[in-house]
Amino acid sequence: MPPSTLTDSQLPAPEAGWRKPRNAPSLREVYGSIKVPPASASFWRKLFAFWGPGLMVAVGYMDPGNWATDLAGGSRYGYTLLSVILISNLFAMLLQHLSVKLGIVTGRDLAQACRDHYSKPVAMVLWFLCEVAIAACDLAEVIGSAIALNLLFGLPLTWGVVLTVLDVLVVLYFQNKGFRVIESIVAGLTVIIFGCFVYEIIVSNPDYYAMLGGLVPRPEIVTNPQMLYIAIGILGATVMPHNLYLHSSIVQTRQIEQTVPGKRMAIKFATIDSTVALFLAFFVNAAILVTAAATFHKTGRYDVADINDAHQLLTPVLGAGAASMLFAVALLASGQNSTLTGTLAGQIVMEGFLNIRLKPWLRRLLTRSIAVVPALIVTLIYGEKGTGQLLVLSQVILSLQLSFAVVPLVLFTSSKAKMGVFVNGPAVQVLAWTVSGIIIVLNVYLLWQTFTGA
Repeated sequence: MPPSTLTDSQLPAPEAGWRKPRNAPSLREVYGSIKVPPASASFWRKLFAFWGPGLMVAVGYMDPGNWATDLAGGSRYGYTLLSVILISNLFAMLLQHLSVKLGIVTGRDLAQACRDHYSKPVAMVLWFLCEVAIAACDLAEVIGSAIALNLLFGLPLTWGVVLTVLDVLVVLYFQNKGFRVIESIVAGLTVIIFGCFVYEIIVSNPDYYAMLGGLVPRPEIVTNPQMLYIAIGILGATVMPHNLYLHSSIVQTRQIEQTVPGKRMAIKFATIDSTVALFLAFFVNAAILVTAAATFHKTGRYDVADINDAHQLLTPVLGAGAASMLFAVALLASGQNSTLTGTLAGQIVMEGFLNIRLKPWLRRLLTRSIAVVPALIVTLIYGEKGTGQLLVLSQVILSLQLSFAVVPLVLFTSSKAKMGVFVNGPAVQVLAWTVSGIIIVLNVYLLWQTFTGA
């Protein structure tokens, strides 16, 4: 019987290390729905079968929230914060690999694992924090899409914010067409974003030596409070907490052999998939910062942290009319891409933590409403400048929540009882806990600066 047709009573008993029998998988309608070739198949056939979830995760690393932090970092500090984007992406590659391992080995996504491992009060706190992160991410998608509609069609921001509610119907339509269809749409939109920024870099003519220098971390990133604020925003925008929940679930759409060799093969190709996809995300994020550094910082415009300002200034500075249009097209594609994956992440988190299966349209409408209300209020009261600041703030909120997703993930994948032969090796454990510690320390430092006014 295919995995997608299993009922709750037919699911396997819990392995050692888990307190309760495994519930039905999240996204049950697509669980195990994509067949993979046998181990004897060629490398490329197997890679193609596993290709897709990595791109869906990577779009969260290039959503409109990233644009705000990257623009602010590039215009104010030139190429200096390129090293933060690079380090954040390396962190992301490691954490997404752990997320892949958890989902494939245990058959549980991160939310389900948290629900099983922690007491109910702790699990509820983790669920609430994750919902806050999803709302912050959705807020960035709402504002980014509204700004893109304004730039392309002159639609007022308030109407653009309201119209983003309608993409619920678009998401639901494609969700019913099969998981490969969603993956293909995401891939197509990613190619559009990638192509737009290849053009942006070419016409902005950056200082390539300074770019290479920017990949080397500098002490001032930590010692300068304003630079640290943007750096932590970049970290929050790059390593997305809800992506860890999302990835641990959608890798289970592949119908793999439930054996040690079958799981090893799945982990190998799912990791290649996510790592390559995150390299694309690194290029897009770096390209946004490089474009801002070459276009604005170079000409003395250090205060461009607003997407709308960046769009208006690109054409006169670069002298290329297509630059500003492609900037807006890429922004719209980015917002719609993130909407698709955000919908799935919200569904996974609610089902995993609460074991509640809301209808997808209701879940999506609730999430989007939470994001639309503050976006509307800020747009009406503060206008374009307020939305730009709200974008950066949303990414800092994401960064503050990140520790509460990373620590459980590292804890579970480092547990011999839960992971068996797939437990993290000593080197991976040291690296993973070091990354977790860096994230926690930076966030505590940010909170201290915020509340003491340092």
